[in-house]
Amino acid sequence: MALPLDTLNPLAAPATADAPAPPPAEPFRPAMPPEAPLPMPVQDLRAWRPGPDRPEPARPWLARAFVFGGGLGLTAYGAFEMYQVVSVSGGITVLQYLLLALFTLNFSWIALAFTAAILGFLVLLRRPALPAVPGRLTTRTAVVMPVYNEATARTFAAIEAMHEAVEATGQGHAFDWFVLSDSTQPDAWIAEERAYLALRERLGPEARLSYRHRPKNHHRKAGNIGDFVSRWGGGYDHMLVLDADSLMTGACIVSLAAAMEADRQAGIIQSLPLIVNRNTLFARLQQFAARIYGPVIATGLATWSGRDGNYWGHNAIIRTRAFAEACGLPDLPGKPPFGGHVLSHDFVEAALIRRAGWGVTMLPTLPGSYEESPPSLIDVAIRDRRWAQGNLQHSRIIGAAGLKAASRQHFATGIAGYVASPLWLAQLVVGLALVLQTAYVRPEYFTPEFGLHPVWPRFDPERALRLFGLTMGILLAPKFLGLLLALIDGPVRRACGGALRLVVSSLIEILLSALIAPIAMLVQSGSIFQILAGRDTGWNPQRRDDGSIPIRDIVRRHRWHMVLGLVAGISAFAIATSLFLWMSPTILGLVLAIPISWASGQLAWGLWLKRRGLLMTPEERDPPAIVARAGALSQHNAGDGLDEADALSALHADPAFARAHALMLPPAPARPRGAVDPDRALAGAKILEAETIAEARAWLSPRERAALLHDPALLERFGRLRSGKA
Repeated sequence: MALPLDTLNPLAAPATADAPAPPPAEPFRPAMPPEAPLPMPVQDLRAWRPGPDRPEPARPWLARAFVFGGGLGLTAYGAFEMYQVVSVSGGITVLQYLLLALFTLNFSWIALAFTAAILGFLVLLRRPALPAVPGRLTTRTAVVMPVYNEATARTFAAIEAMHEAVEATGQGHAFDWFVLSDSTQPDAWIAEERAYLALRERLGPEARLSYRHRPKNHHRKAGNIGDFVSRWGGGYDHMLVLDADSLMTGACIVSLAAAMEADRQAGIIQSLPLIVNRNTLFARLQQFAARIYGPVIATGLATWSGRDGNYWGHNAIIRTRAFAEACGLPDLPGKPPFGGHVLSHDFVEAALIRRAGWGVTMLPTLPGSYEESPPSLIDVAIRDRRWAQGNLQHSRIIGAAGLKAASRQHFATGIAGYVASPLWLAQLVVGLALVLQTAYVRPEYFTPEFGLHPVWPRFDPERALRLFGLTMGILLAPKFLGLLLALIDGPVRRACGGALRLVVSSLIEILLSALIAPIAMLVQSGSIFQILAGRDTGWNPQRRDDGSIPIRDIVRRHRWHMVLGLVAGISAFAIATSLFLWMSPTILGLVLAIPISWASGQLAWGLWLKRRGLLMTPEERDPPAIVARAGALSQHNAGDGLDEADALSALHADPAFARAHALMLPPAPARPRGAVDPDRALAGAKILEAETIAEARAWLSPRERAALLHDPALLERFGRLRSGKA
């Protein structure tokens, strides 16, 4: 007679004819702690009743006046100069008015970024003090890592490295660790469970490491976190939210928890993650830019936002009570892409927490927060498509009742970041049309306004050149400010290879970014047009390795960008040589779109620059201990081959693990009589007919495999199949 499942030790070796039966097994330790529910009501975006009075923080009015007042002043000046450029003939045509409007919108975007960067530069120039080392923590924090079809070698290496680092601070008692899986691929799910059980065995019973897999990834990452908060959040004061590629030092994690303890009105405290472990050409560009320019931009944002800050979805600590009280996200009315569940949930959660009176702040100078980035231009474009849809969804939320003005500004900034691309494209098209009109179309003799002379669409070339120089200066200023800070910081300058290599690296980054910019403009514009046409995006797992994309996929994605560049170049040259020269950066980027995209994902090109000390960052020159430890653990984990293993073969080969898997399954939902799950029924029929696991693997579809893995009875039947080949 078989023993009940709850009395079996999944890690015990099975008895054989040559070995005595093992001693009585201890009960299987559950993968999750007892539930501690926390109510998480769905929020109403159309109405808002303020809750308990919380002290309103002093807002940084001076910083906001500098950023927004300066941005407004610069925009007004730029618009005036553009008006002077196009009104040299004494009148303006309709196309020139359109050009003026588009220029003003685009210029306002870069002017605001410029003034915020100036503010960040001035703050960092004073060398703000780092957070103090905290004393003993008295609160409890859940460190949660949501995963979705990720490589377990990397994710569990990161968890193990961070766990060790926190234990080394002496504050390990204050943290519990959770891997929250939304994986839909059976092989990824089973690899996660095997990696979890192995890590739990290594860390021992005191590690407080837990794992949960959701049968349905309802509402994706937001639903994953919401499920944890509503079921287990009551047991924790805070949760530290990670991404699958996140790494944080023990000191950084403990400092965030201490900051939450010290600020009882804080709802979210966001760190600034730096990019590490990147080696392809494009990823190294991003890594260098984030390290040298990112702190200037982030510090400016943090300074003017104050306690009305934003949340980037990871590497941040959140007060669980505040999150449960304020962040139950509703489905938006209508169908995707503008309706349905909220994609870019992090901005919305920050706005709703702030609406409830909790503070949202950022610690941009707190060291020890890291992440990774996509390895190529196409990988960024795939992720960007989802972000574009999520940010445009915010147009349905920006007017929600009760939001703070700064929260609405964060929404507006996110929307503008994607709308800027089609606006820039429109400005180029209108400018090209105006030059064409000047060269080939007769003047407009009869205008709505009375005049004695016809209206010629002429320009002031000298003023236009000055305005172009001003625009480029404002656009590149955040980069130059970040470079200046790095040059005057001795340790950073030396770690980047010295002043000369640092300057050359910045020039390389600026040049390559200028070539990539028109490609990104068309990619983002295409995403915006698809969204406006009603096309929804999926939620594919992000590619994080350094492998290159096949050339056929690159040609397919960029062939029309190249054609458009050739057409624009030929047209501009036919109209005027000066126009061709003025448009040459855009034309060159588009004509070379295929080789640029190919080069972006090349590991060899990135490593060639690395060997010559170019695009180096301090974290690359002298890797932080947490990064080195996670890398070593990842290599060790990869040797186990869990990510390459077949789920069904792994379960069949290890009955102890199969029993552990069955015990980790959530209780099956009640099934109405007569309601048959076709995937489960087909899986059962095929397993009943199969004689070997090879036959079962060949016959089962992906959906039927998933149904099998969720059903203990089918798993038991599957375990009785022979392992021989069909």
